[in-house]
Amino acid sequence: MKSDSPQDLSPKVITRRSILRGIGLSLAAVPVAKLLVACGSDGDMAGGNTDAGTDAGVVDPGFWATGGTAAMTAAASYPNPFSAGTGTACTLTCESILGPCYAQTVERKDISEGHDGLPVRLAFRILREDCTPVEGATLDVWHAGPEGLYSGDDAADSCTFGDAEARSARWFRGVQTTDADGRVDFDTCFPGWYSGRTIHIHFTVRLNGQEYVTSQLFFDDALNDDIINTQPLYDERGARDTTNSNDTVVSADSVGDYLFTTQRMADGAMLASKTLIIRSALTQEQCSIPGGSGGPGGPGGPGGDGGMGPPPGGDGGMGPPRGDGGMGPPPGGDAGTP
Repeated sequence: MKSDSPQDLSPKVITRRSILRGIGLSLAAVPVAKLLVACGSDGDMAGGNTDAGTDAGVVDPGFWATGGTAAMTAAASYPNPFSAGTGTACTLTCESILGPCYAQTVERKDISEGHDGLPVRLAFRILREDCTPVEGATLDVWHAGPEGLYSGDDAADSCTFGDAEARSARWFRGVQTTDADGRVDFDTCFPGWYSGRTIHIHFTVRLNGQEYVTSQLFFDDALNDDIINTQPLYDERGARDTTNSNDTVVSADSVGDYLFTTQRMADGAMLASKTLIIRSALTQEQCSIPGGSGGPGGPGGPGGDGGMGPPPGGDGGMGPPRGDGGMGPPPGGDAGTP
C-alpha cells in the first residue's frame, strides 16, 4: 500500500547469524508425481495458464531437497523461466495489504541467512503494461520461515511471536534491483504456514524510490499440501487451517492470477517464477486484489482475532502473528492481516 512518506531503502549492515541452521544436504523422498504448475503463468501475460512442465534438459529427481540454499548444487544451470518472451498483453498486477510484518530489508540475493528448509529460487520479471521491461526497479520481498515466523526486531512483536532467534535474525527479507531485462532473482526457502492465512510471499516494487505496487503471491494448494505433509521441518506442525480457497486476503476466484509458476530442479530445489506488471505512471489508478471470504479463525471466526492466533497445540514459539502487537507497519501501511 502507498506510504505517506518515503521509506529509506538504503542497505543496512546486518550481522548474520553465527550459527547456520540445518546446513546438511540430506534429501527427503516424496511421492513421485508430475509437479503441478501454478496458474497465471508467465508464459501468458493475460493471466491464463501455461503448463511449463519440466524444462527441456532439466531432469526431475523425484524428491525435494532440504538443508536450505546450500543444497542448490545445480543453481548455475537453472533454466530461464521467461525464455518464451513477454507476449503482447500485460495485465496490471493488483495491490494487496502490506501487513504488520514488514521490517528493514537488506540488499542481497540469498535471503535465507542459512536457515534450513526446502531451497527455492524466486525468479521475477518486472514489465510495464506495454510489456517492456523495467530496468532499475527495486523488488523488496519478505515472507515467513518454515516454522511460520517472520524475522526482525523491528517487525511487530506478534510477527516473531516473541521468539528470540526470530527477533535477532533478518531471514527471508531482501531487496534487489532489476537488470535491463527487468529480471531479478532471490534464493530462499519455501515459506511455512500460520493460522488464518494461506502460504504467501509479500513484495513491493519501487521505481525511483516511489512505490508502484505492494502485493502478495501464492503457491498451488496441491504443492503446498505435498510439502507441508511430507517434507522435513514443514511436517512438524500438522495440517494448515487455511488454503487458497478460504484465505482471508485473496479470493478463491482471483488467486489463480497470483500463483507462482513452479518446477523442480535436478538438485531437488524449486524454481518459482512470476512476471509482475506495474503502472506506467503513479497517476494511473491502481487495482486491488479481491479480498477473501475468510475461513477457520478468519474475520468473524472463533476468538475474534482475525485468524492470527497460533495453531492448535499450544506450541508457543511455533505460533503465527496475532495482529500488530501495538507496533504497526511502516507509515501508510495496513496494520491488519500479515
